[in-house]
Amino acid sequence: MGTTQLESVPEPKYWHLKTVLSEALDSEFSVGEILPNERELAARFGVARATLRQALEQLELEGRLQRRRGVGTTVAPPRVGVAVSTRQHVLPGADGDAWQPLDCALAAPPASVAEALGTARDEPVHTVRRSRVSHGRPVAAELLYIPPSSVPDLSAIDAPSGVARARAVLRELQRLELERRDSAVELGSARADDAKELDRLPGAPVLVVTTGYRAEGRTVALSVATYRADTCRLTFGDSGDVEIHHGPQARAS
Repeated sequence: MGTTQLESVPEPKYWHLKTVLSEALDSEFSVGEILPNERELAARFGVARATLRQALEQLELEGRLQRRRGVGTTVAPPRVGVAVSTRQHVLPGADGDAWQPLDCALAAPPASVAEALGTARDEPVHTVRRSRVSHGRPVAAELLYIPPSSVPDLSAIDAPSGVARARAVLRELQRLELERRDSAVELGSARADDAKELDRLPGAPVLVVTTGYRAEGRTVALSVATYRADTCRLTFGDSGDVEIHHGPQARAS
């Protein structure tokens, strides 16, 4: 089989400008500082304003900049480190869980979720909606799917609906002994409901973490958590993580 060589593709002007701007943010500006207006920036770097806007949009997408109505474009704070694995491997809702329950409904899940849970496609499961906030900012939204067989002693009388029912489902789930949890991460786009909860526009890039919880030889719960890709840095492992900051400094913790 012959070898195919890719032709050299020139770097787009806006991408090169994004790199130059990123270096300027590290050396000349501090977090929260307002950038000069587009006219001044375009003149400084000798580019058209359309090219500048493309570079600024890319930096905003990467979480380096924030555009605030009535204020302008400011330098964004570093990404928030969000742990998606804990030292104690426990089921959702255990003590110390960072997620806050918002609602609970009994409904048929998506086909892929039903397959993962081993339930019939039209079989209703408990769908617990939860949110996660870090440093005062919404960072993630979660849908936690739990089949009724995982919480057989749940009383509808004690927890008819809403947050109370969500807490009751999570409380009953703690009766099981977790055997293992498996997680996968992929890049996705925010759906309308997730975007609203995360204060983002629909279609904004997000990180989707899918976690299956196994007990009694089966998957007893499945979590689909959507994290803001522009402000979150997901961390894994039981012992510390590596924090990488924009600029010349980097440290391990």
